[in-house]
Amino acid sequence: MKKLTVLSGGMGGARFLRGLLHGITAGTLPGVDADAEVTVVANTADDWWIHGLKVCPDLDTVMYTLGDGIDPGRGWGRRDETWSAKEELAAYGVEPTWFGLGDRDIATHLVRTQLIDAGYALSQVTDALCKRWLEPVWGDRVRLLPMTDERVETHVAVADPASPSGRRVVHFQEYWVRLRAEVAAETIVVVGLDDSSPGPGVLDAIAGADLVVLPPSNPVVSVGTILGVPGVRDALRTTAAPVVGLSPIVGGSHVRGMAEQLLATIGVEVSAAGVGRHYGARSAGGVLDGWLVDERDAGEVAALEEAGIRCAAVPLMMTDHDATAAMAAAAIELVAG
Repeated sequence: MKKLTVLSGGMGGARFLRGLLHGITAGTLPGVDADAEVTVVANTADDWWIHGLKVCPDLDTVMYTLGDGIDPGRGWGRRDETWSAKEELAAYGVEPTWFGLGDRDIATHLVRTQLIDAGYALSQVTDALCKRWLEPVWGDRVRLLPMTDERVETHVAVADPASPSGRRVVHFQEYWVRLRAEVAAETIVVVGLDDSSPGPGVLDAIAGADLVVLPPSNPVVSVGTILGVPGVRDALRTTAAPVVGLSPIVGGSHVRGMAEQLLATIGVEVSAAGVGRHYGARSAGGVLDGWLVDERDAGEVAALEEAGIRCAAVPLMMTDHDATAAMAAAAIELVAG
């Protein structure tokens, strides 16, 4: 295999990608060339504008992680970050005070916003930013592509007794950062998704891949929004490459994030099998050829295979690069040949 394409969200997808690249470098992935190229199609539906700056959380998390600039403790933002600008904005009473931009991270958003204001597309801007972060580490072996160049934003309707309608709609960042996903999400609306188009290179990366991977990212607001870009789902159904995914649900719950809450919102069973069936078998019009579940969910393998999805149960905890590379190897073995 020379070309791998991964549809990624933020923290979970980025950690998987780091382990995948570790496995390629170490030569532990069966059938994968040591100089294989990895193309990442990243979710941009978490993006928003704050303090006049365009912020792309998932793009940046992948970029910083693969460029060795991520804060390893938080899993997002820059290493050795300071927060003077956030504190000064709060002193002025500028809202929102619940979302902070680190001093080092602000530089990325300033550059991105200036380039967008100058007329460059998000994909062009991302390519420019990656020249600092990805090229020094990976050369031309890793590409990071936004799922679309157009503005797409996820909003969540939550209960609000003070509102005449009994609900209010908040941006996904407010739901996740301020509300901590502790308020029931009544509806999820991805504004602009239906009218968007795949970013440059996205469909080619899927059609030309030797393997496509859906990592353990959120199946609703990360991988789910990428699949919602018109043309992406069809590209997965028709690519000659096998498509394999790894469950973000382990033992009936998400490992990190809010997948459990949002799956319930869209009426999907919160289980490894439920997410696998949600993506569906390619043989039945879905997108999966194979689906890995954790050992704790081994009892769900038979049901998934009955649904037409090749399945295996292996350890799915990304405790370190070696463990994550082993997950990637198992995914490849499941669908190879």
